[in-house]
Amino acid sequence: MKTIAIICGGDSSEHDVSMRSAAGIETFIDREKYIVYKVELTSELWEAILPDGRRSKVDRNDFSFQNENGETTRPDFCYITIHGAPGENGVLQGYFDLIGMPYSTSGVLVEALTFDKFVLNNYMRSLGVSVADSLIIRIGQENEVSDEAIIERIGLPCFVKPARGGSSFGTTKVKTPEALRPAIELALKEGEDVMVEAFMGGTEITCGCYKTRTSAHVLPITEVVTTNEFFDYDAKYNGQVEEITPARISDRLTQRVQTLTSTIYDILGCYGIIRIDYIITEGEKINLLEINTTPGMTATSFIPQQIRAAGLDIKDVMTDIIEGK
Repeated sequence: MKTIAIICGGDSSEHDVSMRSAAGIETFIDREKYIVYKVELTSELWEAILPDGRRSKVDRNDFSFQNENGETTRPDFCYITIHGAPGENGVLQGYFDLIGMPYSTSGVLVEALTFDKFVLNNYMRSLGVSVADSLIIRIGQENEVSDEAIIERIGLPCFVKPARGGSSFGTTKVKTPEALRPAIELALKEGEDVMVEAFMGGTEITCGCYKTRTSAHVLPITEVVTTNEFFDYDAKYNGQVEEITPARISDRLTQRVQTLTSTIYDILGCYGIIRIDYIITEGEKINLLEINTTPGMTATSFIPQQIRAAGLDIKDVMTDIIEGK
């Protein structure tokens, strides 16, 4: 039997979210086919979590560890579910490439590109994909641009968010000039660069997709409805949201969104499961919000919902990704 390591943790504010995703994936992988361990990574520790709860230090030279029987184990495949650094920005993928370890996500370039929202938006705009107008504020330069100049360029309301981060940590919907500077300061606590993005009013949807060498699946679309100011952390993880799968949009629009999702997947050269978030504005205009290359994988997350709605067995999906590389 192959040994699968579920890689979780990380150093960002999304650490706990990652641990919950790992617990979900652990239940999704077919245990009749695979031996499964969770491996928690932070800057301070690399540890495999053994079945009895004990922890075993991971050798960074080859990613091996001592299993519960005292035997040296090296995974055959790593399923990465770190949300944020270092699992979603290409760093971990580069390490695995160096040691010859197969993994579940896209490669270094795709991960780095999709992790930086500002860079991604400008790249996708160059390909003809509609995205919101935005500007970047680098750490140390936050006082070089005035509030008035930002508002004149982007308008109000607007979103202020870390350029590299997720789960809406450090994100603020800014509606007044007085709220802009505190929002920038909050976002800088999560990362070195802040993106100020124009507000788009409309219907928020999200669409999952995964492909292997032998199969391609664009999943049903989920509509995201929240009474919060936006789809923030509480909406994502504390139930303050209604998630409707399939989304209440026309068949024609559904087809357009799924085709665009598949096209973006292929243009970037993705692997494994991704999820693309969109806003549908007036005239059924499709606007890209962001691309998630290690989407949440708890039992109630979007991707498991969409897999169920597609009539697929999530165990088979996990097997496809493990065996497809």
